[in-house]
Amino acid sequence: MDELLASTQISLSGMKAQARRLRVVSQNMANADSIAKVSGGAPYQRQLIVFRDVMDRNIGGRVVQANRVIKDQAPFGRRFEPSSPAADENGYVLTPNVNMLIEMMDMRQAQRAYEANLAVMNLSKDMTMRILDSLNS
Repeated sequence: MDELLASTQISLSGMKAQARRLRVVSQNMANADSIAKVSGGAPYQRQLIVFRDVMDRNIGGRVVQANRVIKDQAPFGRRFEPSSPAADENGYVLTPNVNMLIEMMDMRQAQRAYEANLAVMNLSKDMTMRILDSLNS
């Protein structure tokens, strides 16, 4: 029975981590067109989530945590837009380093990982219910 509880806790930690990842991806997508307000200013910088596994002494196993959010160091894009207040002396505006195709793939991957963890939780719940039913019979 303890193993089923542990698998549920591990799956729950995975779901929480993937939910946080989805929030970061959504933020990236929402800011994909955000440029600086002033000349020489930096546009929105893509964010990445860093996961780590930690020992959960209560269940005697390792769980995943969304450890921190970092800024993507990929270079910004450039677009010729001389009328923009964010344009440099040559008329170029820095654009966010967000690639919508990559964000969509990250979102889909996080969604699938979330669903996989949910399936494990449901399986653990079903197994627990079967064990309880057999004990009550």
